[in-house]
Amino acid sequence: MAAWNPPRHDLVGGRLCLDFCNTTDNGRRGPEDRLESYGDLVRWGWRAGILTPEEAARLARLGASSPADASMVRKRAVRLRDALTSIFSSVAEGRGLRPGALDVLNHELSGPMSRSRVVPADRGFTWLWTEGGGALDCVLWPIARSGADLLTEGPLNAIRVCEGRGCGWLFLDASRNRTRRWCDMRICGNRAKARRHHERTKAGAA
Repeated sequence: MAAWNPPRHDLVGGRLCLDFCNTTDNGRRGPEDRLESYGDLVRWGWRAGILTPEEAARLARLGASSPADASMVRKRAVRLRDALTSIFSSVAEGRGLRPGALDVLNHELSGPMSRSRVVPADRGFTWLWTEGGGALDCVLWPIARSGADLLTEGPLNAIRVCEGRGCGWLFLDASRNRTRRWCDMRICGNRAKARRHHERTKAGAA
């Protein structure tokens, strides 16, 4: 597993479910789907901390030995991502939910809820997945749970859509005055600053 070099994913959402929504670039660097294969999904799970290296390696082997099943899990992952993106974008923008989006989330919740239990942790209690790393779809369980937790526990009023041109990434605004505008200041924020500077320079030269 140490030989794997998973691509760098920008985990800027503030919640696992929002980071999962952000596995498409939506024009930030050109159209790109970061979940083009089951292997991509496993690598993202490792990068996001869902899977240990050992679990990721085991799932990669399982996926390679059962490509049809792995492909179905990848398709479910994309459906879940689309549903979560629709739900949280609607919440952030104060729009009504797309019909069927919650149905997708609730369907994916049925699996993890039957495979989870509460166990003691260093600082209280936490969830344990009883088949973690052993089922092809286990990477989806904490994502669905994260989405449900954010919807039911909030803070819903802190969910934002990045204002970067053509971006659309989602994030949780934890700033003191709730004034964060960009998913990542180094990318969308700097692009906006450069664009404003160019427009001011152009206007001054006119």
